[in-house]
Amino acid sequence: MFTGIIEEKGYVKKISKGPEKSTLSISCSKILEDVKIGDSIAVNGICLTVVEFTKDSFTCDVMNETFARSNLLSLNSQSFVNLERAMAANGRFGGHMVTGHIDGTGKITSIKNDGNAVWFEITADQNLLDGIVEKGSVAIDGISLTVAKADAHSFSVSVIPHTLKETVLSTKKVGDKVNLETDIIGKYIKKFFAQNKKDSDISMEFLIQNGFC
Repeated sequence: MFTGIIEEKGYVKKISKGPEKSTLSISCSKILEDVKIGDSIAVNGICLTVVEFTKDSFTCDVMNETFARSNLLSLNSQSFVNLERAMAANGRFGGHMVTGHIDGTGKITSIKNDGNAVWFEITADQNLLDGIVEKGSVAIDGISLTVAKADAHSFSVSVIPHTLKETVLSTKKVGDKVNLETDIIGKYIKKFFAQNKKDSDISMEFLIQNGFC
């Protein structure tokens, strides 16, 4: 489990995709302070398992499913990535519940300055947008953010200077792909309604009217 509060920006040391084995090596420092083989580290929001490490890097195996769901293949040597260690049991829950299981990718369609903040507009497939609601939470490349606006075609987030400086969002351009993870609680609610739609009198309107949403 992660919180979406980025601890460090690392950079890709090597990415290797082969027919039988694919690996990703990341150069970093802070993340390695207490690293062990088998630890989970979120790389741009993707939960990966440490299989090797040195004093200045770590390596993870990567499955084909991960490549298919994420923007890993758009990275190259020296690309910056967001890093977060799994949440400690005694840690502060500063962001929101992030599993590190990417739902898919979105595309940045607009970047606009607004005083000291920067707005990012992102489009995505409909199945992803269905899980994104205004004032709800979304993880973008592993960053816990609040959805400021959402409609049928896209959603927008407003990013403060600190987040921009400390994450890879500062390097993003219009047209870039980003990893998306929608809120896990919303996923369970969506599935529950899909399975019980014909047998229940409870509707989304009912939940809203009675303060559940």
